[in-house]
Amino acid sequence: MKSVLKDYIRFEGDASTKLKDEVAKETALAIYVNGRHFTTSMMSPQMKKEFVLGNLLSEGVIKSAEDVESMRIRDDIAKVITKNPVKVFAAKRVIVSGCGGASGFLDESKLTKVDSNLKLDRKTLFEGMKNILRSELYKRTGGTHTCAILDVSKMERIYIAEDIGRHNALDKVIGYALAEECHFPDTFVVCTGRISSEMALKCSIAKIPIVASIGAVTSLAVDIANKTGITLIGFVRGRRMNIYSNEQRIR
Repeated sequence: MKSVLKDYIRFEGDASTKLKDEVAKETALAIYVNGRHFTTSMMSPQMKKEFVLGNLLSEGVIKSAEDVESMRIRDDIAKVITKNPVKVFAAKRVIVSGCGGASGFLDESKLTKVDSNLKLDRKTLFEGMKNILRSELYKRTGGTHTCAILDVSKMERIYIAEDIGRHNALDKVIGYALAEECHFPDTFVVCTGRISSEMALKCSIAKIPIVASIGAVTSLAVDIANKTGITLIGFVRGRRMNIYSNEQRIR
């Protein structure tokens, strides 16, 4: 993951020192679908293809990678043509790195029920969480989020993505797994950031049954998880966790 060096001045008491610091790189990516502007996101510059795939899936534009006829990414512009004549109506949106999309979540009729028989051992969840705490860029800059998707049916397969935005990291890892033909109902997500309503919605659209974070969850995320059948877990630290919905999946 890319970073850049920036000058800064450190103050300690009355003394000041000029230094250089490694900071996470941020760029813009504009996505066009069938010739129409869909969204512009501020993000980390790596894994652009995976981000586009994951964003289009989690926003309900596509249902699988097969729905994409072609994708061209050049610099800060991604142009996608779908096999079916999908029209997008969210033109001129700009999503900053700390926010997400998923603007349709307030309409309960559009909530997607997650149908999965997945049962997860707590030890497996704790081990999965360890994978995202090994991010070298986070250790160097303190400015990124990490998300991982773990396939329980193929426990050797782990998909990991990093970004300055937690929603972006989720979209990237969803797109990464989607491109690898991952079966989402057999997976669970672990992440470093707060789980908001947008993130819960993205996971429900992708059919991911278990979502866990080392951080907090929001009230609307819990409501969405209950309505869509997601097992929502927060504050996974050491051997502790808080399960906010559908606890029957965890044993």
